[in-house]
Amino acid sequence: MDLLEEYRRATLFFEAGDPTGAARLLEPIVEAEPGNASVRQLLARAYFQSAQLVRAETQLRELVDRDPSDHYAHHVLGRTLERLNRPAEALRHLRIAAAMHNGNDDYRAALDRVQLRVAAGR
Repeated sequence: MDLLEEYRRATLFFEAGDPTGAARLLEPIVEAEPGNASVRQLLARAYFQSAQLVRAETQLRELVDRDPSDHYAHHVLGRTLERLNRPAEALRHLRIAAAMHNGNDDYRAALDRVQLRVAAGR
């Protein structure tokens, strides 16, 4: 099966609520096409949704390193770091995402939540 077909299958798994199955299909695609940001982003999301947070962080850091203007990667990296109980690190990425995509309510809510947590010292 070609990589495009595998990507389509992985997308179906992800959309059907099986992020672990999607990740299994996406891993070899990312290995074969490491510069494909769309595939890497879906893999990161699959890891995030299946609570494979360290793996998600690795993929998201690669996305941010390759394209620092990717507001969505910054947002999901911030959310991942938040879930990893690293709110001070999360705050930086959430601020970047919110600044780049000012009107996004989800970005603002995540930023506000983590700012409060950092201010409270939790």
